[in-house]
Amino acid sequence: MDSEVGPLRTVLLHRPGNELKRLTPQNNDQLLFDSIPWVGRAQEEHDAFAEVLRGRGVEVILVADALRTALADPRAHAAGVHAAVDDRRLGADLGDSLRSHLSSTNAAALAEVLMAGMTFEELPYSEGASLVRMMNHPHDFAVDPLPNLLFTRDSSAWIGDRVAVSSLTMPARRRETAVFDLVYAYHPRFRHAARAYGAHSAPIEGGDVMLLAPGVVAIGVGERTTAAGAESLARSLFADGIAHTVLAVPIEQARATMHLDTVCTMVAADAVVMYPLSRDSLTAFTMRPTDDGSVKVEGPAPFLIAAAEAMGIDRLRVIDTGLDPVTAEREQWDDGNNTLALAPGVVVGYERNLETNARLEASGIEVLPIAGSELGSGRGGPRCMSCPVLRDSI
Repeated sequence: MDSEVGPLRTVLLHRPGNELKRLTPQNNDQLLFDSIPWVGRAQEEHDAFAEVLRGRGVEVILVADALRTALADPRAHAAGVHAAVDDRRLGADLGDSLRSHLSSTNAAALAEVLMAGMTFEELPYSEGASLVRMMNHPHDFAVDPLPNLLFTRDSSAWIGDRVAVSSLTMPARRRETAVFDLVYAYHPRFRHAARAYGAHSAPIEGGDVMLLAPGVVAIGVGERTTAAGAESLARSLFADGIAHTVLAVPIEQARATMHLDTVCTMVAADAVVMYPLSRDSLTAFTMRPTDDGSVKVEGPAPFLIAAAEAMGIDRLRVIDTGLDPVTAEREQWDDGNNTLALAPGVVVGYERNLETNARLEASGIEVLPIAGSELGSGRGGPRCMSCPVLRDSI
C-alpha cells in the first residue's frame, strides 16, 4: 500500500462492543471519551459505516472476529492470557488465580476479556484472602477495558507490504497493541506479514502516519507521537526501502489536534482537506537517507511546500474546513478533516459536517456521509475508525 487514496480493497474495523458499556461519568475522561455513548446507536452507526464500505467493494475484517480466530492457536491463547494479567495490579496470588482461569477459557471468552476487560466483581472465586481484592471496589477494573479499540487506525498502520504496530502513548490505550500483535502474529491472513515497526519502540500512533505518495510518508509529532518515534519509523522505512522521504510535522499538543489526521487528510492524489488555521502554520522537517546509512534532516519548511516537493508535484491542493473561523473550528472538532478515502476523489465523512462536505463536493470530491453522533464521542472520524490493509496503486 503506497497511498492514502488508492482504491481501498481491505480494511480492519472494530464494531463497538461491551467495552463501551464500561464507560461511566467517573472514568470516561481517563478512558479518553468526551461523553458516555449510547452503545446500541453507536453499533448501528458503525454497521452503517461498514455497509457503505462493503457497498463500494471493500472487504471488511472485524477485529473481534480476527482476534477470536487468532486465539484459536494455543500459542496465541497463552500470549493473550499473559497480556490480560498484570501482577503489578493484582498481586501474585490473585494474578495466578486469574491466569489459571483464563487459561481454561475458550478463544471467544478470552477475546471478550481482552477487549471489554474485567472488574474485581467478575474475577473468578479464589480460596484464601486477597488484600488486593478486599481493598478494591467491586466495579474497579482488574483488567482494563479498551473502548478506544474502535479507532483501529491508531493501533497499527500498513506501509507498503509491511505493518507498523504502534507504540501507543496514553495508558488507557497501551494494551491495544497486544490485541493487534496477536492478530498479526497468529491470524492465518496476517501471520506472514513483515513488520515495519514494533509496539515496544518509541511512541508513534497510526493517526499520525500519512502516505502522501509512493515513497513519501508524513508523520505528525505532537501529543501522541514523539520525535524519537518519527525518526525511528523513518529509519525503519529507509532500511526496508519502503520510503525515500519522510516528513516530520509538528502539531499542537492538544486534545483537538491529537493526531495529524485531525487537521489534514488526503482526498485525492494531489488534494487534502485541511483545517484553515493549520494551512499556514504547519511546518515539516524533511528526512532522507544518505549513502552511508545515516539520515539527513532539513527544515523546517512550510508543510504544503515540503510535501509537494517530496511528492514531485507543483502544489498540493487544499480544501478548507469552512472559511468562517467559528464554523471551521466546530467542524474540525467534529472530525470534518478526518475523512477516509475509498478511491481518488471519493471519501467517507460524518454527515454533520455540512460546510466541509459542501466544500469537498464543490471541489469535485464525492462525499459518502455517515452518521456519527455516538461514534464521535471518543473524538475520531472515519479515518480514525479504519485501518486500511490493502489498496490498489494509483
